[in-house]
Amino acid sequence: MPLIVMCGYPCSGKTRRAHELREYFTQNTERQVHIVGDEVQGIDKSSVYADSQKEKSLRGSLRAEVERKVNRDDIVILDSLNYIKGYRYELFCLIKHTQTPHCLMYCLTSADVSSEWNKCREADTQYTQEILDGLIQRFEAPDSRNRWDSPLFTIQQEDSLPFEAICDALFKRKAPAPNQSTQSQPLSSTNFLYELDKVTQDVLMAVLESQKTSVPGDLISIPGATEKISFILACLAFL
Repeated sequence: MPLIVMCGYPCSGKTRRAHELREYFTQNTERQVHIVGDEVQGIDKSSVYADSQKEKSLRGSLRAEVERKVNRDDIVILDSLNYIKGYRYELFCLIKHTQTPHCLMYCLTSADVSSEWNKCREADTQYTQEILDGLIQRFEAPDSRNRWDSPLFTIQQEDSLPFEAICDALFKRKAPAPNQSTQSQPLSSTNFLYELDKVTQDVLMAVLESQKTSVPGDLISIPGATEKISFILACLAFL
């Protein structure tokens, strides 16, 4: 069922908001709610986010876990930074493939507030100031004009969550249409190769016959085509 993607600076209140959402959906719906995120992975944040390869591996693990849990019945909340727009696009492609709605919740704070909240954490869950500053500098803010960032709910520190609007976005909105290229194509008829060979031979014979009587610049007819083609282009195609 729907995917809720949390987004924001480190220490911007994403996890608190994710638990508020889980509590609301648990009390007001009969759906299971799964939170997938950095806390569940049990990572050393400063170590992971200081190494681009480890960070990439983490994003891949989170995406894979989301893909395993997304279904037609449950609600999945991805509680991570999700600060790279390309990664958010990957998640959008995932929900398009599974044909389920999604929304983005942007926990908006200033860099100073995030830094202060980070200092209030337990020592083993804090970011180093250097890592925190680097993540904030690299943060790519969501934009509701991008289909992968929409519907977008921007939540500030003192705001209450707009539960009804979020429910409307998740339960009353159609899922994005899947890409045609990712859909299974109907099986070809049993005589497909025979028909393909016949059409190819007809086209080839038409071009060869035109060479006997046509001069460069003439327009020739091709079997099955509604428009004539230039004799020069036809010759070049067979060189």
